[in-house]
Amino acid sequence: MAFILKSVLGLATVAFGRVYFTDLARNRASFSRKSGPGLTAIGFITNFFDTLGIGSFAQQTALFKFFRLVDDRLIPGTMNAGNTINTVMQAFIFLSAVQVDPLTLVSMSAAAPLGAVLGAGAVARMPRRRIQLGMGIGLLVVALTILAGLLGLMPLGGEALGLAGGKLVFIVVMSFIFGALQTIGIGFYAPCMAMVYALGMHPRTAFPIMMTATAMLMLAGSYRFIKEGAYDRKAALAQTLGGAGGVILAAFVVKALPLTVMKWVVCAVVLYTSAWMFISAAEKETPEPRPGLPA
Repeated sequence: MAFILKSVLGLATVAFGRVYFTDLARNRASFSRKSGPGLTAIGFITNFFDTLGIGSFAQQTALFKFFRLVDDRLIPGTMNAGNTINTVMQAFIFLSAVQVDPLTLVSMSAAAPLGAVLGAGAVARMPRRRIQLGMGIGLLVVALTILAGLLGLMPLGGEALGLAGGKLVFIVVMSFIFGALQTIGIGFYAPCMAMVYALGMHPRTAFPIMMTATAMLMLAGSYRFIKEGAYDRKAALAQTLGGAGGVILAAFVVKALPLTVMKWVVCAVVLYTSAWMFISAAEKETPEPRPGLPA
């Protein structure tokens, strides 16, 4: 099943790359005059952290807006198109480097994009702030539980490579829900890491799962922005080129981390995302910058 998943990802990426790079070549005269090195550096840094589980979109949105590098209207398309290939790279690297049960991997990776497509309408009608508060509280509880285990205050295990029975059904349903929640900007990464860990799986197994799921989402979603020309082509290309280096560096760092360090990474990511949820819930409602994709 993993081979089939890789084949589907590979074919979809080739098709996407053809559309993406053809559009860039045809419109290279329209490239903005913004700093190429600066944009590339942003791609490198944000994709480095994205590979560690801290979503790149929130970082890129903040940097693009703070330095006025990309028009607000073009930020969603720029991030989607510019980071798609990097996310696919993450998926392939972790699918090859990290062992995970094929049934768990395929089930969760398929449930997330299905959730984004089929659950978008229902989620869009739910109070955004309540969801953010609920997710923030849930992630905080999981993070504190992990922290308690790391400090020896309570037993905490987790080295399984997959799930079966009721646990598998539960995590697939949760993946579907997390995929649907992406439509309002609540990312897949941290909830996936928290759920995988809480159900007793090895922390590293979250990486091929969440990278593959988001890669499938982005491959489908980026076409719309490219076809409509609704993205900053120079900034997107810089994210692709700079981000590739960040992905490679971070992927091998994560691969080399021992289990204890990996647990601290998961704890930090979940705490960070929990705090982000509370902060977002306290802010005024704003148009969502990247519907259907991880934060």
